[in-house]
Amino acid sequence: MPFTTTGLSDPLVRGILATGFTAPTEIQSQVIPAALKGQDIIGCAQTGTGKTAAFALPILNRISHEPPRKKRTIRALVLTPTRELAAQVEKAMLDYGRFLDLRTLAIYGGVNINGQFGALRHGVDVVVATPGRLMDHMERGTVDLRQIEVLVLDEADRMLDMGFIKDVRKIIATLPRRRQTLLFSATISPEVRTLAGDALKSPITIQIGRPRNPIESVTQHVHLVPRELKTDLLLHMLQNKPMYSVLVFTRTKHGADKINKRLTRAGLVSVSLHSGRSQNRRQSAMDGFKKGRYQVMVATDIAARGIDIEGISHVINFDVPAFAEDYIHRIGRTGRAAAKGDAITFVSPDERKHLHQIEEFIGRKLTPEPYDRFTHNASDIPHPRPADKPTGRQHTTARAPFKGRKASPSRRRRRKAPRR
Repeated sequence: MPFTTTGLSDPLVRGILATGFTAPTEIQSQVIPAALKGQDIIGCAQTGTGKTAAFALPILNRISHEPPRKKRTIRALVLTPTRELAAQVEKAMLDYGRFLDLRTLAIYGGVNINGQFGALRHGVDVVVATPGRLMDHMERGTVDLRQIEVLVLDEADRMLDMGFIKDVRKIIATLPRRRQTLLFSATISPEVRTLAGDALKSPITIQIGRPRNPIESVTQHVHLVPRELKTDLLLHMLQNKPMYSVLVFTRTKHGADKINKRLTRAGLVSVSLHSGRSQNRRQSAMDGFKKGRYQVMVATDIAARGIDIEGISHVINFDVPAFAEDYIHRIGRTGRAAAKGDAITFVSPDERKHLHQIEEFIGRKLTPEPYDRFTHNASDIPHPRPADKPTGRQHTTARAPFKGRKASPSRRRRRKAPRR
């Protein structure tokens, strides 16, 4: 079914075709007609299946059918859990609506708020926001949500995981009761269903694929490897395998920076992405990775839902995620738009329990592969040297701070280094 038969306006279809898309994905073909009728919708589908366009296109179509008002008011609000996802949704709105007279604004933290003040004063039609920064604007009285016609809760499960539930409920309480609400999530937990029951009216549920199951275009690999050899194995793969666009996930910011430095020293073009970096540096890293300036991006889970880049060939879980849901979102960064992708997970002995949780969550056994499968000989991967044997007298406990009298002059003289 082409986009021309979905009921969208001609200028909007022109914008879609200009982006290179000609036919809707499965979730888009089911959500768009229902959304155009004004129904509340719960959409559940794996990452990479096109959920952003599924809600962006009906919003743009709805607003474009009315002539611009003398004073623009916010008519649609999209809530997202991360800055990266907010920027991604804003870009999609601008790309699809390039032939429409509409204004879209992304509101998130980490950037100067004054620019957002100016844009809001001039008037916007669609706001894409993270809950925290939107609450800042609401408390300052710089944003008016009284004319909202459509609310979208994007990646609802992630917003709950990140602790935004109170802010989300406060924001919803200020919106008009007569509105259309669309909720999208990769997984539907009991908490998400409770939120949906409070925010949506007689919603229809559209489920694409089996819940908790990664998209079929992603091939999953698991490799058992000692923790101290993970970096060496990563280097060996990147240097000896055709991996042209690789996203490496770690649990911590420190771990991401450490791996990035090691890859850079080895001559690989790499960059790190995590919450400890400024928004400008995060955006620069994302843009560079998207344009192919970096072969590798090492990221924490902050990027798992904020990266929508076609062509990522491999996702490598350097650390096994502690939560099975994060595994789904991590590996969903590859194999997007029906492309093929590979997801590789390094599992150390202490991470076996997390692997079992993932297998239970997805309902599938992931057969471990020995790490020497990637080498001609297991000895190709250097092994850590044994710790040096202690020499001399070893102090097993730290000396307590000195609290008595100062040493006598004679003792101080004995401590001085001999003259030469």
